[in-house]
Amino acid sequence: MKNRILSIDVLRGITIFLMIVVNTPGSWKYVWSPLRHAEWHGCTLTDLVFPGFLFVVGLSMSVSFRKYDGRGTGPILLKIIKRTSIIFILGLLLNYFPFFHKELSSLRIFGVLQRIALSFLLASLLLILSKHWKFILISTIGLMLLHWFILYQYESPDPYALASNIATQIDLFIVGDAHMYHGYGQAFDPEGLLGTLTGAAQILLGYLIGYQVTSKEVDNDTITFLVVLGAVLIGLGLLWNKVLPINKPLWTGSYVIFTTGILACVFYALVRLIDLMKKTRWTLPFRVFGLNPLISYILSGVLVRLLLFVFRTEDQTGYAWIYENVFQVTFGDYGGSLAFALSATGLIYLIAYVMYKKGIVVKI
Repeated sequence: MKNRILSIDVLRGITIFLMIVVNTPGSWKYVWSPLRHAEWHGCTLTDLVFPGFLFVVGLSMSVSFRKYDGRGTGPILLKIIKRTSIIFILGLLLNYFPFFHKELSSLRIFGVLQRIALSFLLASLLLILSKHWKFILISTIGLMLLHWFILYQYESPDPYALASNIATQIDLFIVGDAHMYHGYGQAFDPEGLLGTLTGAAQILLGYLIGYQVTSKEVDNDTITFLVVLGAVLIGLGLLWNKVLPINKPLWTGSYVIFTTGILACVFYALVRLIDLMKKTRWTLPFRVFGLNPLISYILSGVLVRLLLFVFRTEDQTGYAWIYENVFQVTFGDYGGSLAFALSATGLIYLIAYVMYKKGIVVKI
């Protein structure tokens, strides 16, 4: 390993910070548009957060996988299977928590952590086959084209519509209606099985970019390609959008390329600012989250579910009571909703900061 750059840890922390903020508004009725997901096609600021985390997974793998160079396939395969299983099971437990409000017969199978786990598994298996950049690039393109082909071949008037896409049919066949997300007004899971293909592609793109940056000494020449690559990917994503819509719920290939292009530019800015210019004092909050990203995300989910299902008044949830009686009356509808989210994030930060100061790092 030649160079582990701080910017990867900071970018990981930024994505976790934003994940918690966008997932914990005081009221979903009062959320400013940049903090909302696109209703279906399109991409908002919030729609960059989840692909940002998969991108960082790839960046991190470009460093961590070098530890296994020269070793047999067995040890790394066991590590991959163990990590995948733990993350997937944690996602299931988070969906089920606090364990009394839902029957197993209606437990949602997929989710954010499950998408991360399965995408990591697929990307890792491909990296075991070969770490040569040409193989990885061909695999990445192949995964996105395969995803597109599966979507496109489905016989429907619009294979990219909510009501008529094959991703829904696959999940209905594999897990059934009762185990799927119903937030769109029907059974459709935005973290369903088909999106694992393009989720893995996003990780592999992060790996390729991370390897290019971290395998050399970081300097202007090393990172200049990030801006050029970012611009090219954004352009390709917009071009592909003409025939395959940029769509987060379906996690289309155009969405992967477009968001990776933006993230490459963000990564460039962070590397220049942090690793070249040594401007690091502002990074502490994000380094704190970046040290224990999985625990921070899980704690935020636990907090939300405690306020929804455990701490209640007679006629409303603790979540709604705190928002209405503390934040809404103080900061108004939209301001109160954002203040609630920032306060919840701040609470998780305090826990993560204690872990940071004590040197506690939860690794899987």
